[in-house]
Amino acid sequence: MAFVLIAGMLYLALCAVLFAAQRSLIYPAPHADPAMLRDQPGFGVVPLADGLNVDRYYLPAPPGAPTVVHFHGNGEQLLGQRGFGQALGDAGLGFLAVEYPGYGASPGSPTEAGLYASAEAALQFLREQGVKPEDIVLSGRSLGTGVAVEMARRGYGARMVLVSPYTSMVAMGQRTVPFLPASLLMRDRYLSLDKAPHIPIPVLIIHGEDDEVIPVDMGRTLGQRFPKVRVVTVPGAHHNDVLEREGQEEFARLATFALDGT
Repeated sequence: MAFVLIAGMLYLALCAVLFAAQRSLIYPAPHADPAMLRDQPGFGVVPLADGLNVDRYYLPAPPGAPTVVHFHGNGEQLLGQRGFGQALGDAGLGFLAVEYPGYGASPGSPTEAGLYASAEAALQFLREQGVKPEDIVLSGRSLGTGVAVEMARRGYGARMVLVSPYTSMVAMGQRTVPFLPASLLMRDRYLSLDKAPHIPIPVLIIHGEDDEVIPVDMGRTLGQRFPKVRVVTVPGAHHNDVLEREGQEEFARLATFALDGT
């Protein structure tokens, strides 16, 4: 009986640790010196409803071309999106990326609601620049796929690209700590699988078959739920190199889809 009691107390302690520490695990937020962002071409801020500002990086589209609105992964930050944006600009697209609260040089603390607020503020900024709704392409990578899916659920975007997506943060928690009740403990849930059937826009999913962080089966499963979707799995690609592999075939696929949906 004493052993059972001690084991139960240890189990509850583990649950408490996961509940308390989960956001530091989900959001290992890199930080940046504000001086590295301020006054550089393309960088600026967008205001949030709570009075805080988050950073953004914006490259206007050529006349009549779409703009890709990108949401980065959990170990990335806005400063690292400049090369991706410039490559899309070279392909004839506009680009907008927004920082998450508590990431880079932006104040605050990251939460699911906070990431959604940043994303919606960025889309409002784009509207103020005169970009039409039909010229917006949502894009997310890893953690950012959950943000992109929520923005699509809210009616934003004419198309959407998801790179290395997960079905939900709850499922990721269950995969990481299968011996704990992640479904009960997760505060930030990002329920992309539940939202997918209600998103009518065309979707492109790109996932590495050797992804060691988010298994490719999650990308395939998510792809089964969107009404209009193409799923591309890349042999030999891992979590962090699926777009960057030699030849950049998947980056070219993403850019073509963003331009005209093909």
